[in-house]
Amino acid sequence: MTFSIDAPAAAATPGAPARPSGPGSDFARLSRRIDDAGLLDRRPGYYTVRLGLVIAALLGGGAAFLALGDTWWQLAVAAAMALVFGQVALVAHDLAHRQVFRRRRPSEAWGRLFGNLAIGMSYGWWTNKHTRHHANPNHEELDPDVAPEIVVWSTGQARDSSGLARIIGGHQAFLFFPLLTLEGFNLHVSSIRALRSPAMKHRVLEGTLLLLHLAAYLSALFLVLSPGRAVAFLAVHQGLFGVYLGSTFAPNHKGMPTLTGDERPDFLRRQVLTSRDVRGGRFTDLMLGGLNYQIEHHLFPSMPTPHLRHAQVIVREYCAEIGVPYHETGLLRSYREALTHLHRVGEPIRRQRRAS
Repeated sequence: MTFSIDAPAAAATPGAPARPSGPGSDFARLSRRIDDAGLLDRRPGYYTVRLGLVIAALLGGGAAFLALGDTWWQLAVAAAMALVFGQVALVAHDLAHRQVFRRRRPSEAWGRLFGNLAIGMSYGWWTNKHTRHHANPNHEELDPDVAPEIVVWSTGQARDSSGLARIIGGHQAFLFFPLLTLEGFNLHVSSIRALRSPAMKHRVLEGTLLLLHLAAYLSALFLVLSPGRAVAFLAVHQGLFGVYLGSTFAPNHKGMPTLTGDERPDFLRRQVLTSRDVRGGRFTDLMLGGLNYQIEHHLFPSMPTPHLRHAQVIVREYCAEIGVPYHETGLLRSYREALTHLHRVGEPIRRQRRAS
């Protein structure tokens, strides 16, 4: 898909407010409406309750694990803790965007506690990666979330693929959710590998917290459970954690238009045209952590999660006014669109195999 090109505008950090290209830009006019509605105001009460509940769930899961002891019923705890870890990751996401605290220091401090220490995911590594995604969503050369590492996201990537991406690319739509069982492990490995990067800030602190998490997690498993049950717990917990986390992020951009080269429309169009909203009620909001309002989140990344639902009404109406397509669908339909896209872009690989 080809877009008109306008002056780029991107936030320097996930939590920093986006800067419009000019006082009369489409985004500037929308931003004034959002600001007038008070939707950029902080929600300390909401986040006090939310962070408290997530901490309570972590502690409660740990207590249940210790109380049950060496039994196969621990696999139920593993499944429950996969959901809890997912909720912790979503809280770390909000902290990175400075939705909780306005200042950087408390955001980073709490982000490392929830990310590095609680679930073993480097806050610094993930924030850097997510910043680049927000600046250029679905841009094949600039967005790390559509890099063709294992899955290919466009026919061009499929034609140029090699290695594992080429091996599975022709059938990647069928393998997508099974592959998500490895995403939890991938987060841990990527976090540790990132410690070697000179670009990683506070490497000693990040590494120490990751090591503490790993030591506590594995010690608890192998001291409380027999080796076989410990390995089973690890597989179920990390596997379901990966599926939950991947299922939370997959509906947001997968299957939406991708950009290449110099294709850089103005800020509003760059965010809206590459994102998808997912319809649903309060339960969907809870399970997806507000990321089901992906368009609004990308336009106003520091907006508190409970305000996104209200912002959607304003954004959707404004996009209709200025003629910008606004894509919204149900959760199951979003997965179908993403998987259909993955199957379609893998056609060059399938065609080359048939010809060989």
